[in-house]
Amino acid sequence: MNSRSERKKESPEYAKMSHATAISLGLMRGRMYRGAVNRCVNLLVHYPEGCAANCAYCGLAKKRPGTYRDKSFIHVDWPLFSMDRIIDAVNRAPGYVKRTCISMITNGKCRSATMEMTRRLSKETSLPISILIAPTILGRKDLEDLKESGADKIGVALDLATPELFDRYRGSGVGGPHKWDRYMDTLRAALEIFQPSPDIFRHPNVGVHLMVGMGESEQQMVLLMERIRHMGAVNHLFSFFAEKGSRLADRPQPPWSTYLRIQLARYLLEEGLAESGDMRFDSEDRIIGFGIAPDLLDSIIEHGKAFMTTGCLGPDGEVACNRPFGNCLPDTRQWNYPYPPNKEETALIRRHIFDIS
Repeated sequence: MNSRSERKKESPEYAKMSHATAISLGLMRGRMYRGAVNRCVNLLVHYPEGCAANCAYCGLAKKRPGTYRDKSFIHVDWPLFSMDRIIDAVNRAPGYVKRTCISMITNGKCRSATMEMTRRLSKETSLPISILIAPTILGRKDLEDLKESGADKIGVALDLATPELFDRYRGSGVGGPHKWDRYMDTLRAALEIFQPSPDIFRHPNVGVHLMVGMGESEQQMVLLMERIRHMGAVNHLFSFFAEKGSRLADRPQPPWSTYLRIQLARYLLEEGLAESGDMRFDSEDRIIGFGIAPDLLDSIIEHGKAFMTTGCLGPDGEVACNRPFGNCLPDTRQWNYPYPPNKEETALIRRHIFDIS
C-alpha cells in the first residue's frame, strides 16, 4: 500500500468505479436482480489517504477501520481503474448508459483532480457529466470552474433533514469538518451558476441528496424537500442502510412504509400536485393524508414512478443515476426501485404505504 507504485494510483490518473458500473461497462462479470441496469457511470475520486471527513453513516469515514482503498461505499467494493481504461469503456458503453457522475471526497487535492477528470471526460466521451461535490473544500470559483470544465449538473449531499442532525452525524458530533450553513451557501451558489434559467421543472441541473431514517420526522423531511424545491433544486432521496464497520452499523433502516410515504410526498411536491400545507400529519408528525383526490392518489401509486430512484437525468429526460440496490438488498420490497415496479410490487406498496408502526 505504501509502495511508490501504489501512491501513483490516484486521481486524476485513476478513479474508483462502482461495482454496478463495472458490470454495465463490461469491466467485471455479473448480473443484477430482475435485469436491472446501471444507467450512470459512477466514479469516485481516489487518494490512498482517503477522505478527511468522518460522517457517522459513511463507508469512507476517516475513522472507519481499514485502509481507504479497501473500504466499501454504498455497500459494495469500488474497484480502481485508470482513466484511460475508464474512458475507453465509456466510449463502448451500452446505449442505456446515459451519464457520468464523479463523486468528490473531502480532500484538498480533490479540487484540481476533479477538474482534470471532468475536462477529459468532456473532451473524450459524449456522455454528460454530473459532479457530486464536496462543499467543505469548494468555493464559488471552483463551481464556476467545474462548469467551465464541462459539468452540466451538480449534486449536493446535504443528507440530513435538520441542522441539528447534520451537526450530530457530520459535524462536531463526530469530529467532522462539515457545517450545515456551508452546504446551504454552496447550494445557493450552485443554483446561481448551474441553474440560471427558470425552466427548472423540465431541465433541473442541481440536485440535493437527502437520507431518510436518521431521526428526523416525516414532516421535517417534507418541509425540507419543499424548501429545496422552492429554492430551485430537486430532491434525490436515499434511505439509511447501515455500512458494516461504520459508527451506525447497528442502526436499522427506516420502516418501509415511512420511506414510501416520503417518496410519494416528494413526487407530489415536485410535480406541483400538493404542498406541505395540503398534507395531514398525526401527533408524531407521520403523514396520514396527502391532500389530493383519492382516485388521483390511487393512479399515482399504481403507476409506480414515485417509488423509483431519483437522481440526475440523462439526455432522454429519464433518471440516469438510478443506483440499483444502493439502498437495500434485491427483493420485491425496494427502498428505491431502479426499474418501474411491477404489478406484484405496486400491490405490495399499496398494501403497506399507510402502515403506521
